[in-house]
Amino acid sequence: MTRFEVVRDPLWNNIRLDPEALAVVDTPAVQRLRYVRQLGHAFLVYPGATHTRFEHALGAYHLARRALTQLEEAGDTRPDPTDRARLKLAALLHDIGHYPFSHALEEAGLPQHEILAAEHLVGALAQRLADLGAPAERLLPLIQGRAREPLAGLIAGSLDVDKLDYLSRDAWMCGVPYGVIDVDRLLTSLTIAPGPDGHPTIALHEKGLAALESLLFAKYQMYRNVYWHHAVRSATSMFKRLVRDAIAAGRVDPRAIASATDDGLIHELLRDDTTGLARRLRERQLAKRALDLAATDLPADSPAWPSDEPELVARVEDRLARELKLAPGELFLDFPAKPSMLALDVPLVKRDGTVTHLGGDESAAHLGLPRVAAELYRSARRLRVFTLRAVPVDPGRIVDLVMRTRDETLRWLAD
Repeated sequence: MTRFEVVRDPLWNNIRLDPEALAVVDTPAVQRLRYVRQLGHAFLVYPGATHTRFEHALGAYHLARRALTQLEEAGDTRPDPTDRARLKLAALLHDIGHYPFSHALEEAGLPQHEILAAEHLVGALAQRLADLGAPAERLLPLIQGRAREPLAGLIAGSLDVDKLDYLSRDAWMCGVPYGVIDVDRLLTSLTIAPGPDGHPTIALHEKGLAALESLLFAKYQMYRNVYWHHAVRSATSMFKRLVRDAIAAGRVDPRAIASATDDGLIHELLRDDTTGLARRLRERQLAKRALDLAATDLPADSPAWPSDEPELVARVEDRLARELKLAPGELFLDFPAKPSMLALDVPLVKRDGTVTHLGGDESAAHLGLPRVAAELYRSARRLRVFTLRAVPVDPGRIVDLVMRTRDETLRWLAD
């Protein structure tokens, strides 16, 4: 008899853990995810947002299992048992390298969590994977989005199980109606079709277009209302500065952060809290908005450095702080970016059997959202300045600054 267990889940009700999942789920690397919250500091705004990467990992595994079953029953694919187990394990372990506090530390300049997966697929976990015929080196390309096999899009792609779970789970746990997705319709609309390069890949039947639009709009709504909520971004900005300063002072080892938990890391930061930011975060004494502008009120083409270069942003923050008679670390500039928010890269199988590609102009021909995607993205973005003490901030001054090129900003700092 095949051994399995069933886990009760608030989102998907029953999650069946097959033997391959049971073999790895109790390893230390996977159990660490129980203590890494999915949404970082969002619980300071939405008290229910204390769900973890562990729950999300089980949800992604569950949806991968459902997707594979649907594709097999439709006759689209027949992976052998080893490949089927490997794909489900990749879904289960897709966030194995994730930092504490969501994506804040990646924004702070640390390597992407997908890259760190290799450092966690070692020891007891690596041995279990090898015993299952799914060695770590065969999982990594799937987790890191480098695999080119037909079913790789289930793990990393426009319709991957990661998105289907986290959008649904985050909305459910935050208690908001914005992340509603027709997951059942999307799963039953999956198929295999030739991609732009001619190789078979995960595709969508035309009957799933409305459900796909629900996914895209859910992403937009969740970024606007949850992930980029002003208080969440204030806490994230403070946390990024706190960790960067601690690393620079040698109080925290960046290599140890990769295997830390939320509480473990904040304990380390509180132990030698020279900036006071750790205590402020613990007590929810957040920096307040001194400026909050919609990106739709700014020029359309903005430089990337305010979201992509944390070291440069920190220097700009300190220069602005001095001008406003604030101490270093009392002002935070926040202009997050997610250019791929509404991006699509998936073949569409039309009702007559022909295949087109949902990407660029083709997506606009079949979906309503891509026609307004650029404006939706801009309306979700906000340019904000947070300060620990109330000071007047000139909006024109900040807009002029963030619209400067990187080189112009460096020259301004050198003056």
